[in-house]
Amino acid sequence: MTPQVSKNQTRQRVHKRIREKLRGTAERPRLNVYRSLNQIYAQLIDDAEGRTLVSASSREKGAASKTGGNVAAAKAVGKALAERAREKSISKVVFDRGGYLYHGRVKALADAAREAGLQF
Repeated sequence: MTPQVSKNQTRQRVHKRIREKLRGTAERPRLNVYRSLNQIYAQLIDDAEGRTLVSASSREKGAASKTGGNVAAAKAVGKALAERAREKSISKVVFDRGGYLYHGRVKALADAAREAGLQF
């Protein structure tokens, strides 16, 4: 009998494979997405220094939606992240979907960040 593998273990394995190919720099940081059941988080990371440059999440004070587990909250997070990145003169990023399918909340966050001025 083969042991069951959870969806999260599979996602982490896929994310590890993605991370082998992606690197964020100061000029072009990595836009990392983490999606939990009730919230969504995004951050721009400079992998060369191991620093988070900008972050946004659906848990922040004044978030647009009461719950972070929907597409509307993901759009708000993407827009907020792009605005904060513009303040720090960041316009180009490398998108790291975190092992999640590019669909639903992840896609909404990415599209909102693009509309607000980030280039992938």
